Amino acid sequence: MKKKYTLRLAISAVAALTITSLAAIDIGDPLVDADVKMRNVDGSRVSINDIKGEKGTLVIFTCNHCPFVIDWQARMVELSNTYKEKGFGVIFINSNDSTTKGDSYEDMQKFAKEHGYQFPYVVDETSQVAQNFGAQKTPDVFLFDAAGELAYHGAVDDNGRNPEHVQETYLKDALEALLTGKKVAVQETKAVGCSIKLR
Repeated sequence: MKKKYTLRLAISAVAALTITSLAAIDIGDPLVDADVKMRNVDGSRVSINDIKGEKGTLVIFTCNHCPFVIDWQARMVELSNTYKEKGFGVIFINSNDSTTKGDSYEDMQKFAKEHGYQFPYVVDETSQVAQNFGAQKTPDVFLFDAAGELAYHGAVDDNGRNPEHVQETYLKDALEALLTGKKVAVQETKAVGCSIKLR
């Protein structure tokens, strides 16, 4: 009887952990962990609140080494730099374990410089921010409106590997909608990428 009870407790604990790890903010939910200070590649400590924009806030969970990130990198950076100038706050967050090959802080500094980041690229030192967002992939896009409510979540567009074959520009369309005061038409898509290597 005692063995069965112990087994039942173990199963319950695993289930609870699974539920926690899969918890995610939904469309319309407010920003979470907005005041958490994270180490930026320039050595400063930055929170999402520090970079919030008048038009909205773009948060992308990403890294350096993932092939999907590399495929989308140029498009993510171009959109981020462009719409930062149009009133959006932008922050890229690396929640991967720093021992993951290619994802050390020094690697992040080099990567940001090489790709022309004009926005913070920060370390989620405990992976807790990613878990509270419900981010599971790199890249995983979260776009919030001016009120700080989630307006779009998912992929950058519908074809990471072949830019010339993109038919649906999800993130750009969402940014344009918020910029012009319209409702985002496609609010959620499936994030496609490497799994986040939690710390």
